[in-house]
Amino acid sequence: MRMERLGDGGSPAQVLRALGVRARDLGIAPPAALTGTWFGAAAVIAPSLATSPAPVRGTFTRTTGRITDEDRPLIGGGWIGYLAYPDRVPTTPALPVAAGGWTDVVLRLDDTGCWWYETLTDEPCPPDLAAAVHDPDPAVPDWRIDWTPPDRATHRHGVEQCLDAIRAGEVYQACVCTRFTGTWSGDPLAFFADAVETTRPNRAAYLQGPWGAVASLSPELFLACHRDRVESSPIKGTLPLHRDPADLRASVKDVAENVMIVDLVRNDLGRVAETGTVTVTDLLGVHPAPGVWHLVSTVAATLGPDVTADALLDAAFPPASVTGCPKLRARDLLQDWEELPRGVYCGTVGMASPVAGLELNVAIRTVEFAGNECALGVGGGITIDSDPDAEWQECLDKAASILQLSPRTRPVPRAARTAGAPR
Repeated sequence: MRMERLGDGGSPAQVLRALGVRARDLGIAPPAALTGTWFGAAAVIAPSLATSPAPVRGTFTRTTGRITDEDRPLIGGGWIGYLAYPDRVPTTPALPVAAGGWTDVVLRLDDTGCWWYETLTDEPCPPDLAAAVHDPDPAVPDWRIDWTPPDRATHRHGVEQCLDAIRAGEVYQACVCTRFTGTWSGDPLAFFADAVETTRPNRAAYLQGPWGAVASLSPELFLACHRDRVESSPIKGTLPLHRDPADLRASVKDVAENVMIVDLVRNDLGRVAETGTVTVTDLLGVHPAPGVWHLVSTVAATLGPDVTADALLDAAFPPASVTGCPKLRARDLLQDWEELPRGVYCGTVGMASPVAGLELNVAIRTVEFAGNECALGVGGGITIDSDPDAEWQECLDKAASILQLSPRTRPVPRAARTAGAPR
């Protein structure tokens, strides 16, 4: 393994744009990225990631993780990919149910603003990669998305059916979802770079291939597994960002929703944890996310020595916060309450590194690109106190930060500036 300090450089979005240009110029696969808070870093970027459809089982491999003598987080490389939500999968889904690829090289931005070149091999950092970090050229193709909203009456009917099931005692809570659809042109990588620059989500992830692209602007941690410790931080409870965050903590409905999902996560992790090790390390914290406040809790556990990534995912996937209580019954009923399959939305995107371990997000606030069409799923948890009109507004609030995005102003490309300069 090799590690080189590159020092100061561009922002994750700037470096990602430069790597996109580099990939096109070299005729290689586009970059993939994790930005926000991943493996203790502000960004983890694979300069080029050849992705393809993958099997659902074995896609992510659990590794122990280790720390160097300097006690600095290392990643080096690994598998970056996604798993789609597993229920109601169409015969021919718009995107594969799982996809990803392996990288031996990453560029890591640490929490002090320093960039590092890391590789699982002994190869030194290529000069053009260092240049992409130190002097990123922001000139990239543009993008455009024309969104179509979901049908409000259809969503309301699903919420009312859920409320009937709650009154009948079939479920206590369930996450009823809908989706915006759109047509797009341009470059999905440019969309993602602009989006993370504007909204700065904690668990953003991007990957692309011949099959399409996934731009996940998620604020939510599904699983972080390092050595034998695993954490999950479910989000339940939402309030527009212009409101007083104290109102969210005081909401009986939102607090009840979060506590129910915390209990569900405790049960999920308890299926593979050492007895007595499941704990709630943070309960009902109020945290900002793009456009909204959220209630966030964290559950931690110690895994048994023989627990594999497949076993962990069998226990916990799909994420508790996007299903309901009890989980199996909620998943079954949701297939009738929702008009469309979820696709990658409500699945997970992340990375498994043989050095750093496993980290996965909950694929909410996630735009899926296939052909010239795209989709953005939204939803919210329904409890006995839910109002259908308020639930619809919550969907709009969650989607607003993405729907309002527009391409950043493009500087003149360096080549054009040079060509027009006096000699």
